[in-house]
Amino acid sequence: MDKKIFWVLDTEIKDGKTDEVKSLMNEMIDFTQKNEPGAVHYEWFISSDSKKCTLFEHYSDSDAAMVHLNSFGKNFGMRFMSLLAVKKYVVYGKPDEKLKSALDKLGCIYMESIGGFVR
Repeated sequence: MDKKIFWVLDTEIKDGKTDEVKSLMNEMIDFTQKNEPGAVHYEWFISSDSKKCTLFEHYSDSDAAMVHLNSFGKNFGMRFMSLLAVKKYVVYGKPDEKLKSALDKLGCIYMESIGGFVR
């Protein structure tokens, strides 16, 4: 069974907060890259009008995703929520019960794979 977990988080940048979002993004990318070996792919995208920001995150398994959620909450959560309004949070894969319990509190939509391949 494939244990990978992905999620896409669509947000809106609060008025006048683009520079602060970019600063936070750099801190979070640096922290995640240095401290979370189970974070396989971690990337932020911004719209051309700088009003929307999408995060794409890929974790090796539910445990790695939990490590990220815990470090996010401890180190960045309050600042993140002061700068960005979450509009949609979609989780791909099959999170274990511990991860699903944590994600349920965030209003996630869950999508399980029914087929495909990775090269």
